[in-house]
Amino acid sequence: MKFYVHKLGCPKNDVDADYISARLIADGHEPVTDPEEAETIIVNTCGFILEAKEESIDEILLLAGLKETANVKTLYATGCLSQRYGDELLTEMPELDGAFGLGKLDAIADAVTRASRSERADCDDVRSLTYLTWTQRHIDDVLPYAYLKIADGCNRTCAFCAIPAIRGRFRSRSLDSIVTEARFLADRGKRELILVSQDATLWGGDLRPRKNVVELLKALNEIEAVNWIRLMYLYPAQVAPDLIEYMASGTKTLPYFDLPLQHINSDILRSMSRSTDRPQTERLLRDIRRLAPEATIRVTLIVGYPGETDDQFQELLDFVGEQSFDRLGAFAYSPEEGTPAFEMTGQVSDEVMDERLDRLMSLQQEIAFRKNNSLIGREVEVIIDAVEPDGPAIGRTRGDCPYIDEEVFVAGPGSQVGDICRVHIDGTAGYDLTGTRSAE
Repeated sequence: MKFYVHKLGCPKNDVDADYISARLIADGHEPVTDPEEAETIIVNTCGFILEAKEESIDEILLLAGLKETANVKTLYATGCLSQRYGDELLTEMPELDGAFGLGKLDAIADAVTRASRSERADCDDVRSLTYLTWTQRHIDDVLPYAYLKIADGCNRTCAFCAIPAIRGRFRSRSLDSIVTEARFLADRGKRELILVSQDATLWGGDLRPRKNVVELLKALNEIEAVNWIRLMYLYPAQVAPDLIEYMASGTKTLPYFDLPLQHINSDILRSMSRSTDRPQTERLLRDIRRLAPEATIRVTLIVGYPGETDDQFQELLDFVGEQSFDRLGAFAYSPEEGTPAFEMTGQVSDEVMDERLDRLMSLQQEIAFRKNNSLIGREVEVIIDAVEPDGPAIGRTRGDCPYIDEEVFVAGPGSQVGDICRVHIDGTAGYDLTGTRSAE
């Protein structure tokens, strides 16, 4: 049977989708890249915030239309939204033939093989989720990078976040399992591994014998075909000096610090249950800049958290101006049922959140443009992600993660996907850079 897996949400979800595809291929089914050619479609949903949930529902409804206009016979949902609301999805969306929670690879394969329809979702209780390992992964792209999931779940009790209620408690994958998959990816041309989880700083602490993430990075560093390793999602309160020092030591692990700060006001951080405050955060940033002077610091922030006053938002705005972060992502607070913040008083209106988000991103745009202008005339190292037939190659610097950060448009002949080369920066194009490949 021809099948199509529709990927939504974060890179961790993308990895799960690759596992689903591999499981279906093992049963003799054929993957297709065009949903109109499929006989069955699996939508790997996201359920993190309201916007993601709405996108998942919209995509299910859109793809359901192919039952009338194409060859699609069955449509299934899996992923975070199904894990959280599986039965409700089946009740309210008759277009669906089944809903499956996280890790239900065998159940999905069985449903696809039998072209079955179910009235109840197939989900494990979140408290008993153990899904981590893999037997195979389907890679259907020619990109020079791949996401590699090193853990799942989360033990944090952040007041705004529903992830623990969806993906369960934090659990590390074994080092051997991760390294084996990393070698599999390297054998398929992946020169950059992007390590993803809910909290990379906790990796290994639940294993026996106990390990830490630096040990994992050292093991991955030994894979000859891999050139770059990018570690994502570093919980600020847990970033230890030995991790900073290792990331700054010139190994394959890039000095790219992805920090979900969320806010800077100590009262807001306390209300968020973030286990840190402003002085601790500022001390961490000083340590990173002292121990890793060439580091790229990327932060994520939330505006409009319940109770956030004008003065507290101004404190955040001033902080961003003072710190001049290399990369910054910001989001308006999303009220999620079942979280402590959902019940809090002082909910900020959508209009105020939008205005604050616009002010914050306008400030960051000024910072980003200024930093880009400072690179004009310099040479930087770039990995080539794509080569346009009649245009420039498209790549990224060591300080840029795919999709969320900047790109470099590289002129000059001879570039191939996966090349890691020196590029002379000639100019800017908004958030992005333009340059010419330097002579080797």
